[in-house]
Amino acid sequence: MVSLQAVQSRSAASMPSPLVPAVKLLPPATISVPSPSPRSISAADASPVAAAAPAPPPLESPAANSLKPLSAADSAATAFWDYQMLFLSQRGESPEPIQLAHSEGAVPVDFPCGTYYLTGPGIFSDDYGSNIHPLDGHGYLRSFDFSGGGGEVRYAARYVETAAVREERDPEGTREWRFTHRGPFSVLRGGKRMGNVKVMKNVANTAVLRWAGRLLCLWEGGDPYEIDPTTLETIGAIDLVGDGEDGCRSWRGWPPAGGVAGVADVGMNIAAGLLRPILHEFDSNLELKQKKKFTISDHLMIHDWAFTDNHYILIANRIKLDLPGSLLAVSGLSPMISALAVNPSQSKTPVYLLPRFAGRAKQRRDWRAPIEVPSQLWISHVANAFEEDDGAGGVEFQIQASACSYEWFNFQKMFGYNWQSRRLDPSVMNVEEGKEELLPHLVRISIELDAKGRCGSCSVGNSSSKWSWPADFPAINQAFSGQKSSFLYAGTASGKRSFLPHFPYDTVVKMNCSDGAVASWWAGGRKFIGEPVFVPKVAGKEEDDGYLLVYDVAKLRCNLVILDAKKIGRANAAVVRLEVPKHLNFPLGFHGFWDDSDRLHREPDTILVHQSTFA
Repeated sequence: MVSLQAVQSRSAASMPSPLVPAVKLLPPATISVPSPSPRSISAADASPVAAAAPAPPPLESPAANSLKPLSAADSAATAFWDYQMLFLSQRGESPEPIQLAHSEGAVPVDFPCGTYYLTGPGIFSDDYGSNIHPLDGHGYLRSFDFSGGGGEVRYAARYVETAAVREERDPEGTREWRFTHRGPFSVLRGGKRMGNVKVMKNVANTAVLRWAGRLLCLWEGGDPYEIDPTTLETIGAIDLVGDGEDGCRSWRGWPPAGGVAGVADVGMNIAAGLLRPILHEFDSNLELKQKKKFTISDHLMIHDWAFTDNHYILIANRIKLDLPGSLLAVSGLSPMISALAVNPSQSKTPVYLLPRFAGRAKQRRDWRAPIEVPSQLWISHVANAFEEDDGAGGVEFQIQASACSYEWFNFQKMFGYNWQSRRLDPSVMNVEEGKEELLPHLVRISIELDAKGRCGSCSVGNSSSKWSWPADFPAINQAFSGQKSSFLYAGTASGKRSFLPHFPYDTVVKMNCSDGAVASWWAGGRKFIGEPVFVPKVAGKEEDDGYLLVYDVAKLRCNLVILDAKKIGRANAAVVRLEVPKHLNFPLGFHGFWDDSDRLHREPDTILVHQSTFA
């Protein structure tokens, strides 16, 4: 099996938490599949707030007697349906670009020319009664083109025509969908269960990257699909490594600004015995620069990783085989991912510092012995990683990432998926008051090695000593990838929704990595956001001289919002809101990518492909 995953470089003391009731969101028993009609949301909309809001409630918790009776817009039923609306299928496509209307503001004159690409699942239900997990949904590529000038933005969207799409969608006539592959996270209705070996399908839904003049849509279990950047037509799957070795592959690349390191999502690597990562480095002409093989004797799943000047950094999530779950999976009574479970047997988190170049690293340590982070972390995404000489022959590493608890993470229940009820349960992604630390949150890992490669210290803490609320999808200005950066951006929740206090996210948070200060922008009532993407200003000089692209989804409507990164926390942070036509409303996406390579005439100097084989 081959897996390529995105190479985009994105790559403390807890404060009192908002007072929220115990979360258990169960719909009325008579309600079935959510209707696409807006009438399924009966409550009046909360007042939208287009400008910046104060810092999220974790910074300033309400008093117990300040809680008021819930309004209709903050009821359990409204929360349930708002959540379902984020994952409604969009079968329509827009191969011909459509100019977007400006509902507020205008595109600033110093916003660069380029294209914002966003990918994620587009369909969750077929025409034969099957509902699939969001991670198994076919890739739906969206593009927002800013290259026309004059403040115009043109939108287009198409499904990635993978082999699985060609099999599961009627190409002509009815255009019906019939899911035939189970997918690792789903169970199909009305199909063959026992002995159904059609499990893995490349859905190309996880990340998107423009590199070496090629636009690529990526997935954690297969080759990337190349896309025509002008028409969004699928050109086909490509195999860069082509060595016939089985395994999972993933990508990462040097930052376009000429930095020395980057980070990116990595394929979900399931170790049956030994993890054998193989790392390939290619230049911008797609020429192989080097290939490195390693063997790690542990059962691990690597979802995200990093590299620095001299090291590949793998932060390992421990897993184990679940025998009862395996029997249920083989019998078709549960998703195939049921065969795996997290392994909380160790109280620490292993970090492998793998040498990139023979003889370059000053320390001569045995890379097979991991650094043990003194906390049990399940790593979600890495924002940045870098290494610095300490002046005495040693080296210091720092990693900014999002991590959650083994106690909370559950393969089968991610996003609240339940194939039997055909619904998504939001309570899985939200926890009771006092348990917020279980959810994904921003952490900083610091490692110090002496001149002989011995670990002098290893610590982990919240990225900010002043703020510890759940957050994920961290991002930075990519020009500062691989070096010490001052600002970190992420998605978080405002805590304003009593029944959706932690997820979906409705707030962008900006964190000062030096002093821990936090500012935020709130999308507004009953609006939810995806991953923020940083776009540098034309002629910008300081690290936060730029804009944040973030899309919000609200009651069957989608908008692209441009925020001034310097003004996060102020009333005028949002500079423009662009409306996607209602008939093209799209579900929540996964990862996006800002491409201005045509303007800059440059691309990453080096790209890494990570492949894992298993013994």
